[in-house]
Amino acid sequence: MNRVAREHNRIIRHNMALPPGTPVYIGDRPAQEMELSIISYNARSAEIKHVSSIDELLAYKNDSKKAWINISGLKDVDAIKRLGEFYDIHTLTIEDILYTEQQPKAEAFEGYGFLSIKTIQQERKFIKNKAKKKKFFAFFKKKEEPQPDEFIIDQVSMIIMKNVLITFQEIRGDSFDGIRKRILDDVGGVRKKGMDYLAYMIIDAVVDEYFLALNNLENAIEDFEERATKTADDTFIEELQDTKKYLLQIRRAIAPLIDNILFTRHEQFFHTAELQPFLQDLRDHLNHAMITLEHHREWLSSIMEVNLSVLSHQMNKVMKVLATISTIFIPLTFVGGVYGMNFEFMPELTFKYGYFIVLGGMGLIAFGMIIFFKIRHWF
Repeated sequence: MNRVAREHNRIIRHNMALPPGTPVYIGDRPAQEMELSIISYNARSAEIKHVSSIDELLAYKNDSKKAWINISGLKDVDAIKRLGEFYDIHTLTIEDILYTEQQPKAEAFEGYGFLSIKTIQQERKFIKNKAKKKKFFAFFKKKEEPQPDEFIIDQVSMIIMKNVLITFQEIRGDSFDGIRKRILDDVGGVRKKGMDYLAYMIIDAVVDEYFLALNNLENAIEDFEERATKTADDTFIEELQDTKKYLLQIRRAIAPLIDNILFTRHEQFFHTAELQPFLQDLRDHLNHAMITLEHHREWLSSIMEVNLSVLSHQMNKVMKVLATISTIFIPLTFVGGVYGMNFEFMPELTFKYGYFIVLGGMGLIAFGMIIFFKIRHWF
């Protein structure tokens, strides 16, 4: 067990002894330093600011403008707790924000709604280089030190209020720059829409990341399919298993969105009537992602079976060669055993050319058996 895993288990054991609602960061990577930004806007204007303190965000609670507050990095637990107290966020919600390993969930409280979802970030496309591939699959074993080619699973928590949306991200860097640009440029009249529409756009961007991850995994699986009949490398099965584990992680991110958030509880968070067609489209995308994911899992299982069949066939070929050699040597061993007995009266032992005749006979037997096996196509 590595150092991060031991520290993670220690924090969980410590948190078990604390009362409910106690804010403690629990995650599978070290908490990052906090970065704060805010976009305040109305129908006429919008501006983005990067601030250095939670105190600078408190003034936006009663502002007439709409505000999207984004907090990246959850290291400063006290600052997050202070923000929660000012915006009347329940302590159980703060606990859920800091517990980044739980499944996506949705809860409605008086004055706000809480959503947590999982994002999948990726620096570069899947590279079909064996060395790079090993680095990618090492992600599952050493997630605290992600490499540029790796997928990184991050929790995004959203507090949806009337005029304020607060997002908490586990790590810095996201795929929401397009949303920020749409707000700043007022593309599609987004400034006139409510905070539920902004929350929808964030979820939609996250779902797009799911498809990007699945498409790149599909490229990797195609590479596995090409290698399945050509490789006997011991790491091949391990790579397949790691990919299946990763697909399971994606499934854990998608399934709660379909089952709990977008189907049963969407009316608690998305009140605008014009959002309903968009939510239906989002559900269709998620269902398609689930079907694609299950197809990929079955595809990997099929590839694994093919590779195991190839390995078994190769083993059978080796065993056939060994069995052929053993079969050829059985009569030769018998002849050698007969003439290796130390009886006093064996007429052949006194024959001048007996040794050469026995060797020639043994050679003929071996040659005859090889011809016979060849005629029967046994090798």
